[in-house]
Amino acid sequence: MTETPLAGAPSLSIPEVDALLTALEGGGAETRFVGGVVRDSLIGRQDADIDLATTLTPDMVTNRLENAGIKTAPTGLAHGTVTAIVNHRGFEITTLRRDVSTDGRHADVAYTDDWKEDAARRDFTINAMSADRAGRVYDYFDGMKDLKAGRVRFVGAADRRVAEDYLRILRFFRFSAWYGAGEIDGDGLEACRVGVPGLRRVSAERIRHELLRLLAAPNPGQALGAMTATGVLKALIGAAPASADAVLAIEQAAGRQPDPLLRLAALAPDAGAALPTRLRLSRSESAALAAMAPPWTDLGATPAAWRAALHRRGREAFERRALLAASVGEETLLTDRLRAASDWRSRTMPVKGKDLIRLGLTPGPEVGAMMRKLEAAWIEGDFEADREALLAEAAALMAAGKNGT
Repeated sequence: MTETPLAGAPSLSIPEVDALLTALEGGGAETRFVGGVVRDSLIGRQDADIDLATTLTPDMVTNRLENAGIKTAPTGLAHGTVTAIVNHRGFEITTLRRDVSTDGRHADVAYTDDWKEDAARRDFTINAMSADRAGRVYDYFDGMKDLKAGRVRFVGAADRRVAEDYLRILRFFRFSAWYGAGEIDGDGLEACRVGVPGLRRVSAERIRHELLRLLAAPNPGQALGAMTATGVLKALIGAAPASADAVLAIEQAAGRQPDPLLRLAALAPDAGAALPTRLRLSRSESAALAAMAPPWTDLGATPAAWRAALHRRGREAFERRALLAASVGEETLLTDRLRAASDWRSRTMPVKGKDLIRLGLTPGPEVGAMMRKLEAAWIEGDFEADREALLAEAAALMAAGKNGT
């Protein structure tokens, strides 16, 4: 175990946390920062939530906080966690634990006052470090060394840790995508390959959460390749995955921010309508994925065609399809398509249904059918027809219908 000062972590000394630590200290109790906030502070990131662990039991935590005038919420008492609320911000405080038994997804735990024992039940060495109020880091399993080397490694035997909780398979690849450098740990890969059947025990909601967070990494290509090689990705999406390498390269070359749904569409072009249900995607996520359904090479090759597609699909869906099309052979059109999307200003159909009723159409399906015809003509004419021209077109169509021509 090593102890070292925690440098460059201003988020660890914010007033809200100072108030919590002051309330919890004394009487031989010890409270430390744990998990992501320690890991990220060591490499200069400030994105992680601030979580605390303590030798105090949950009821003692609650009593001390309430005596200090700090509001608490029993959000995770079954797991030894109390949420403290300071200035409308929540902080989880968890009593040190050891696993009594595990079933492949959840663990029965008992409280302990042994920091190493608590660290030993965490998933990866880079997540098993803790830090005290003075900024000393307690590293029982060489997590700091792994963090500096870009190595994501299970605490202890990889196969055992995976069998304890199969969600760790997804976390292994997510953390490899975000923190890994160089080759992915071989013991971890093998444990994940063997553990693939256990993914059936993981809820679709958790799979969605982990997969989209993985796909949000700046460059998840290596992790995705490893997930394909081990059979993990096929188990998640329910179909043989495609490679996302081409769309990742196009996305980067175009200077685009990581787009998890775009990357998912590239990975699972053949998954179809089953994927949103399989992953429990939200309505908006499902709609976005449907808007990226192949074939992607249907945007046309002229500015007028791009404007028509932008009107029908919207800018975001158009840009995503342009990137996907570029990844399968239409790369030379990408710059012009993205420029067309940037220049696009949405158009409003100049004619409304009430205008057609005034011309004599009966409200209902007849009006809807005419509106569709007029809109198609308006789009085909590159949106140049104005209200008068479209009404004249409608009158002509109505007259032709009456005359049977």
